[in-house]
Parts: sequence; C-alpha cells; structure tokens
Amino acid sequence: MIRVLLADDEGMIRSALAALLRLEDDIDVVAECADGREALEEAQRLLPDVCLLDLEMPHLDGVEVAERLKRTTATRCVIVTRHARPGVLRRALASGVAGFLPKSRGADEVAAVIRKVAAGARYVDPEIAADALTDERSPLTDRELDVLRAGAQGQTTGQIARSLLLAPGTVRNHISSVLTKLGVQTRQQATRMAEERGWL
Repeated sequence: MIRVLLADDEGMIRSALAALLRLEDDIDVVAECADGREALEEAQRLLPDVCLLDLEMPHLDGVEVAERLKRTTATRCVIVTRHARPGVLRRALASGVAGFLPKSRGADEVAAVIRKVAAGARYVDPEIAADALTDERSPLTDRELDVLRAGAQGQTTGQIARSLLLAPGTVRNHISSVLTKLGVQTRQQATRMAEERGWL
C-alpha cells in the first residue's frame, strides 16, 4: 500500500482528489493538509511514501516543503500546479522533487504518477518539460540579476547599493534597464518574472 499525504489550500480540490485516490486499491491517503506548514509537520510525523503537494500554498509553498522533507525523510514529493512555469520546474527539480504535473490531469493519471514516484522513478509532465526546454534565455546581465536578487525582499535602492557596494545611481540605472528589457512597470513585477522564468 502506498501511503500518500495530500496538501492543497483549495478545500474542494483537496477533498475531491483524496476521495478519488482512496478508490485506488494500492493507495492510502493518510493525511489531507490545507497549507505548507501543516504538510511539513504531518509528513515528518507520519512519514508517508509520497507527498502530493500543491505548488502555491500559504506559509510554505510545495517546493519549500519538498526541500525540507528531503533533508530529514525518505518521503518522495510530487508537485502539482495550475501554473506550470519553466522556472518553477527547474527550481523544483533542483530541490529534489520527484514528480511535477499540472492540476489539469485526471485522478487516474495522478495515481499513475504516484505509483511511478513511489517505485523510485521521476516524472515530469511532457508538456511542461517541452516548455522548459524551449524557454528563452535571460536578457539580463549578471549585474542586473544581482540587483534584482538583492532587492527581492523589497529592499530600498540605498539598501541594495550598500549590499552590492554600488552607488545608488548605478543601482537605479540597472533597475531602469531591467524594467525596459522586461517591459514591466515595477521592480516587483521584474523580480516575479525573473523567478518564474528561472533566471534568479
């Protein structure tokens, strides 16, 4: 029997998928969690074979949960997401996630992926993998990426300048260049785009 923990902050999706998976002869849903923190705590307590984790959850996202579990357990993790962006896939694979698929897949496909992952294989949805392979390279310079990274938590221009040992005017020039290249209005939008595309 494959013991599965299911974590999704959307209650209807979580309970419907849990009910469908429980119809499978070889899958036992041992926990249903509504956020990343609860998923981490329950996974460490129950030690399921597979954690099926929504990417976007409160407190900790699915990849953060998977990263922490990898350090302390043998539990294998599968990420499911509504927005399968190539950068997120790269981040997930780098953190040791064993499976990655969109929420548009049916319960029978999800069950098949759970079986593969429980048996030691990895699974990445073919469409997501193709998108990741064809994703464009970053138009930003290394220094522009440094500025975005340094300001990812909302730091001021002055704070970014101090942390990178640059003049505030130089930081402003880099930010202006980033916004122009990416066609966005704010530094926050630029950071989000760079993270989604796997440039940061």
